[in-house]
Amino acid sequence: MSSKNFQIYEKSPSESQAEVIVRMFPSDANPAGNVFGGEILKHIDMVAGIVAQRHCQSNAVTVSMDSVSFLKPVFVGNVLKLNARINYVHSSSMEIEINVEAEDIVTGIRTLTGTAFVTFVALDKNGKPTQAPKLALKTDEDRRKFEEGKLRMEKRLQKRQK
Repeated sequence: MSSKNFQIYEKSPSESQAEVIVRMFPSDANPAGNVFGGEILKHIDMVAGIVAQRHCQSNAVTVSMDSVSFLKPVFVGNVLKLNARINYVHSSSMEIEINVEAEDIVTGIRTLTGTAFVTFVALDKNGKPTQAPKLALKTDEDRRKFEEGKLRMEKRLQKRQK
């Protein structure tokens, strides 16, 4: 990256992480009060996009959503808390991990309700894939998540070649 570009060539996962908090309303749910999976997916994609764009400081688009797991239901009135971090970077692609928690405000109980891995690609001003900054792996957790992300990326690439 050129010095005129002002982009940081290497960033740690903590520099790009994001947390989004959203209240769930009746319009987000079925008549029984269960929040639609699609509504949760929308928020997963949005928070992952924030992380990807923070990391590459350019436009970034969703390429795939892998291993989306709905572990527990989310209900109308819950506060949805989405924590997202970047785990792995390969050239222009970035793997973002998202943990979804629902909080019952009345009881204060927080429950892990979902997890996901979303892949984004960094784009240049012409909409073409561009090199994303490398990850500065500063902690053991960063290194572990990077290696796990690398394995998942290799599996995704193998599936695509079939």
